[in-house]
Amino acid sequence: MTSAPPTPPALQPLHANPWLTRTVRIADVIDEAPGVATYRLTLDGDTDPAAYSFIPGQFNMLYLPGVGESAISMSGDPTRSDGWTHTVRVAGNVTKTLAGLKRGDTLGLRGPFGAGWPVEELAGVNLIIVAGGLGMAPIRSLIYHVVHHRNRYGHVWLICGARTPEALLYRREYDLWRQHDIDVHETVDRATADWTGQIGVVTTLIDRLRLPHPKQTQLVACGPEVMMKYAAASGVRLGIAVERTWLSLERNMQCATGLCGHCQLGPEFICKDGPVLRYDHIRPYLFVEQL
Repeated sequence: MTSAPPTPPALQPLHANPWLTRTVRIADVIDEAPGVATYRLTLDGDTDPAAYSFIPGQFNMLYLPGVGESAISMSGDPTRSDGWTHTVRVAGNVTKTLAGLKRGDTLGLRGPFGAGWPVEELAGVNLIIVAGGLGMAPIRSLIYHVVHHRNRYGHVWLICGARTPEALLYRREYDLWRQHDIDVHETVDRATADWTGQIGVVTTLIDRLRLPHPKQTQLVACGPEVMMKYAAASGVRLGIAVERTWLSLERNMQCATGLCGHCQLGPEFICKDGPVLRYDHIRPYLFVEQL
């Protein structure tokens, strides 16, 4: 019986100086959904890839010279050292420029940054993983961690939703995750003629769960903020404690170090204190409009 890969080590940035950017090269591009692609990046030059690691849920700043930079979560396997994977939706100038690049092209990267999923605190109990839309990207690195350390987790549910079936990310991997005893549930807002799955928001599927031990269950969620707000509330109704609920937030992260203040939410700076934050720490601010 082979042993599981080790737990990701502590943060190991490419440089002690977080403002320095390293050159990375696009090794592969995978089309995931309309306007969404996954990029596998490798270090350019003689830097040892093994010197760089990340915790599931952390992000990098991707830099396009003359255009700008954008905070993008890692969506790959944290145990691999042959490249770093980012799933990107075309939204602004940086992502539009990135979409025009091809294999072999280069860009800048600095990171990793932020607080990732609390993989040690999540171990030993049942786990509900909720992903909406592109929120599946930072969730996937956590799923990889769970797969590699499956004996450390109890029952694991994955509830993933999107607007349409074609917008569900990584569906080619769902069967593999099921083989590792992950209970995968899919739902969409709008069905197509060939869709035979669930229709509706993810919170509906959460509400239908029958938890054998709510007090020994944790919930993690990533996706649109309104979805996470109601997913967390559904978890509370099922008996999951607020301090056992974790959300990965996306705000306007520009510096990645907490200095510019653009990503502040109440007392928290999402780039530095998050993006993964415990629900009871941020719940009061999620219900304040336009904050």
